[in-house]
Amino acid sequence: MIEFFQALLDPDNRFLTYAMAMGGLASIAFGIIGTFVTIKRISYLAGAISHSVFGGIGLALYLQVGMGISWFSPILGAVLAAVVSALLVGLVSIHAKEREDTIIGTLWAVGMACGILFIDKTPGYFSLSSYLFGDILLISHRDLVFVICLDVLIVGVVVLFFNRFFGVCFDNEFTLLRGINTTFFYLFLLVLTALTVVLLVRIVGIVLVIALLTIPPAIAGFYARRLWQMMLYSVLLCTLFTWTGLGISYSLALSSGPTIIVLCGTVYLVLLAANKLVFTQNK
Repeated sequence: MIEFFQALLDPDNRFLTYAMAMGGLASIAFGIIGTFVTIKRISYLAGAISHSVFGGIGLALYLQVGMGISWFSPILGAVLAAVVSALLVGLVSIHAKEREDTIIGTLWAVGMACGILFIDKTPGYFSLSSYLFGDILLISHRDLVFVICLDVLIVGVVVLFFNRFFGVCFDNEFTLLRGINTTFFYLFLLVLTALTVVLLVRIVGIVLVIALLTIPPAIAGFYARRLWQMMLYSVLLCTLFTWTGLGISYSLALSSGPTIIVLCGTVYLVLLAANKLVFTQNK
């Protein structure tokens, strides 16, 4: 870890500075949206959205390289695919309860398959590992600007509509009886989740996206007594895991995304076992 701190202070290693900044800024979106995802128990929807993102990335690479449409960047394709899939899975979860899992599973698989097919038809060679497993060390200044804008949007929306999101997550029927359009706010929450998922893909990749979105809020749920406390703890935990995992991966020459997730999962399992043990002893 000493080598990591020395490298971080080296002005030539700007990529590490960007990575640390991304970890801290992204944790705001992860902690807030991840709390709603965990409370509402829609991690499977977030999983479908994350895998559909790969279809948008593949389409963007095909249009950019194969068709010469230079402005259609992978991040734009990812955002479009995430938002469209969020609205689709949201409407499916509302109107197709009986076959919800089948339809969402289909969207999950088709999104990944379309991405691979588009990449197959794109001239040149593309490494899929950075999209599947993430690489926070490839963060650019433009990515940081995107994250700051997303944080401002999420914080602003949650402050304005906190009670409505709270009602949708905890008691949808009562909230509907109070005259609040629960369908709109549910879909709005899924769109915000989709934008956060796009951000997560840059850090830990499509395969591991659900872990960083749900594990910090799950740990925070052990100790928080209020929803805002759970959000705050989740933000702090996500920052801690991202920065620590980044330092460990740099020191041991490991992939950053999987290292961060393994760290999250290990801490969660240890705390879960400790809480179970304490509960058993006090029973």
